[in-house]
Amino acid sequence: MSKNTKTVIILLVIAVLIAIVPLFALRNAEFGGSDDAGSQMISEIQGEEYEPWFTPVLENVLGGELPGEVESMIFCVQTGIGVGIVAFVLGRYVERRKWMDKEEKKTSYEKKEPLKEE
Repeated sequence: MSKNTKTVIILLVIAVLIAIVPLFALRNAEFGGSDDAGSQMISEIQGEEYEPWFTPVLENVLGGELPGEVESMIFCVQTGIGVGIVAFVLGRYVERRKWMDKEEKKTSYEKKEPLKEE
């Protein structure tokens, strides 16, 4: 097994442990979202129940709350789009650097003067 393969396997095991260990270490804990935590903090600060300024567009269209699976799917699609954009931009930078290096070598080769015979 090569060094890179061992490194990848170790990193994958660590990633899985990071995802699973909190579930067993914090039994009966509530893993709520930041929206819930934010509205609770606002209610504590104001001393009255927090009332959102507006309701989500899809909830208005569907006439009720979105199922959790649909929310997760929309979040994953947004994540995929973001990763695609970041990967595209980074790929462009890498290709531009390669192209610039190639052009630099080409121009430096063309600028060399032929040796003069004496």
